Amino acid sequence: MRSLVIIPAYNEEGAIAETIKNLKKHCKDIDYVIINDCSIDNTLEICRKNEFNVINLPINLGIGGAVQTGYKYAYENRYDIAIQMDADGQHDPKYIPELIKKIEEGNDFVIGSRFIDKSGFQSTFFRRLGINLYSLIIKLFTKKSIKDTTSGYRAANKKIIEMFSKSYPIDYPEPETNAFIAKNNFKIVEIPMKMKQRDSGSSSITPIKSIYYAIKVGLAVLLACIVKNREV
Repeated sequence: MRSLVIIPAYNEEGAIAETIKNLKKHCKDIDYVIINDCSIDNTLEICRKNEFNVINLPINLGIGGAVQTGYKYAYENRYDIAIQMDADGQHDPKYIPELIKKIEEGNDFVIGSRFIDKSGFQSTFFRRLGINLYSLIIKLFTKKSIKDTTSGYRAANKKIIEMFSKSYPIDYPEPETNAFIAKNNFKIVEIPMKMKQRDSGSSSITPIKSIYYAIKVGLAVLLACIVKNREV
């Protein structure tokens, strides 16, 4: 099965080269594409200098638009599996073969979870509160347990690739897409992973955005759980 690693990047000049180096070390025969979301630092220049496979967006689309661009690329190039991985070094590429294996075993969607073995970086206290809230909503409405609802380290099969290429949430999409997949009875599984703190840069989620994040994502997760068979 042909696999593609989707790496959204915004202002990751301090980490992108090491991220790709580690990816190639662990996954020599797996394709990847960097989606440069109109970075204002030297991310694009570093990608071009090192001849990385990069798509340069002419305007900033945000995380949802960048990731959907990757899914469109995967769909149009007929990949069987797409893996999302952060550009900042938090996601260890050594887990990619396990993500792929779980898809090959018949699962539709696989999530790399920090909270199964509870090792490595566990995120901030307030973000964990949000994670637990989204997990509770999904559990109540779908009867399915997803512990790490905001994990951006995920793998999708061909059916999910096609869906995400056509419709994908704009802001903080992971909890909403997880709820949609669970509600619509796709086979979803989590596997334990140890994640690191970012190698460089800072999170895009500021204190003010955290309030917006909690309200917007909570409502979106609730809607995704209530309304079946809609687009994400």
